Amino acid sequence: MDFDLVVVGGGLVGASLALALETAGLNLALIEAQPPQPGAGAADWDSRVYAISPGSAAFLERCGVWQELDMTRVSQVEAMCVFGDDGRSELDFSAYDAGLRELAFIVENRELQRVLWAALKRAQHVAVMAPAACRALTFEAQAAQLELGDGRVLCPRLVVGADGADSWVRAQTAIAVEMRRYHQTAVVANFAITRPHRGTAYQWFRHDGVLALLPLPGERVSMVWSTRDEDAARLLELASEELVAQVAAASHGAVGDLQLITPAAAFPLRLQRVRQLVLPRLALVGDAAHNVHPLAGQGVNLGFRDARGLAQVLMERGSQADCGDYRLLRRYERARREDIVAMQFATDSLQRLFNNEITWLASLRNCGLRLMNRQPQLKNLLVQRAVG
Repeated sequence: MDFDLVVVGGGLVGASLALALETAGLNLALIEAQPPQPGAGAADWDSRVYAISPGSAAFLERCGVWQELDMTRVSQVEAMCVFGDDGRSELDFSAYDAGLRELAFIVENRELQRVLWAALKRAQHVAVMAPAACRALTFEAQAAQLELGDGRVLCPRLVVGADGADSWVRAQTAIAVEMRRYHQTAVVANFAITRPHRGTAYQWFRHDGVLALLPLPGERVSMVWSTRDEDAARLLELASEELVAQVAAASHGAVGDLQLITPAAAFPLRLQRVRQLVLPRLALVGDAAHNVHPLAGQGVNLGFRDARGLAQVLMERGSQADCGDYRLLRRYERARREDIVAMQFATDSLQRLFNNEITWLASLRNCGLRLMNRQPQLKNLLVQRAVG
């Protein structure tokens, strides 16, 4: 089974890449071990949500999927309030002040998966193999050889690893990975509220981590509480009323009274740096290529920018018929490296700065928030970088 390109991993980034390349004149395949299950009822909300930047939304629209979302389940972020851990330091961002319609869109993971896979089913130039497991992968001069669990053998010119932070594809290569655990866990849940959020996302830097409340449609918010592993374990064991009380106290009543509407779930956090994004006949995208702390809400957007960047390189390959050529793939790596390194540095530095109880550092970080809040041009520069 000869293909020009095989994407391993049908999550948000892998699926979007396959759709972005449908008109690239390539013979494509996508392999996914566990395709998404049908969504729950309309009254249910997915506790895992993403802050999708306007740039990522535009990319998904070009893939033909953003316009298929149920927009009654999508919320716009029009402002953001960030609070320090001294009770008085604050940093505000406004879409209006930056000349934008919104800073981000809050979308459920399940809803994004639904529209992406519906588009894959309609795609005429993408062979979807799911569920399908990968058994062995080798690379030769002219093609890779990918053996599936059912015995089928695929011979693509290019394999794209989009199979997550614990990438099986990456593990079959000699690519070095530097991983550092934060010893923190992101606890997520959704709440009904009594005070309108007015499209505002709230974030509190605390001595035990970072708490964020993101606006959902109607009188609802989604919580992401990144805290120490032992504190996260305690949060997950709390009864609904006790969890509500903890979140209400930590958020200082910013959105009024709370009512839990989805059970709490948790995800371990880590920083992961990958030495190379490409090898001959191999490219990595999404979490297979990098992992960052979620405090900036940029992890999935970083992955979408990978998909957008790789798709652009392959679409503009000109007379180069071999999409797995190393010199071609190096264009993608060079184009993406700065963005990835900058985001990893920024999120890791903030995590280290605020997850530190040294007194003078506490004063410095809170003073920094107040000073930045008085610099509208700098704030707008940060916003313009985040929305791309």
